Amino acid sequence: MAKTLGQRVRSWMAKKMDLPQDVMMDLPRITMIGQIHIYIENHRGLLTFTDKELRLLLKQGQLLIKGKAFVIKTILPEEILLEGKIDQVIYINENSGGTK
Repeated sequence: MAKTLGQRVRSWMAKKMDLPQDVMMDLPRITMIGQIHIYIENHRGLLTFTDKELRLLLKQGQLLIKGKAFVIKTILPEEILLEGKIDQVIYINENSGGTK
C-alpha cells in the first residue's frame, strides 16, 4: 500500500518534532487493562455493538473486539470505554478486508 505525500509529511513531522504519532497520523490510541477493560480514542464511530462484539470505524479500516459480557461504560464522539471479558482485538484493513 503506497502512502500519500500527506501521510509521509505528517509521519516525518511527527518524528522530527517529537510529536505523538497517534495525533499527527490520526491513528487510534488503544489502552487495555488485562482482559477486562479497553479504552479507544480517535475512532470515527460505532458500527456494531452486542454483548459479545464491538466494531468501530477508524480513519483507515475498522477495529473489531470480541469477547463476552460487554458493557459500554462511556461513549463520546471519539472515545469509548468498554468492559467485559476481551478475547480478541482485531484490526481490519479497509483495503484488503483482512486482518493485521
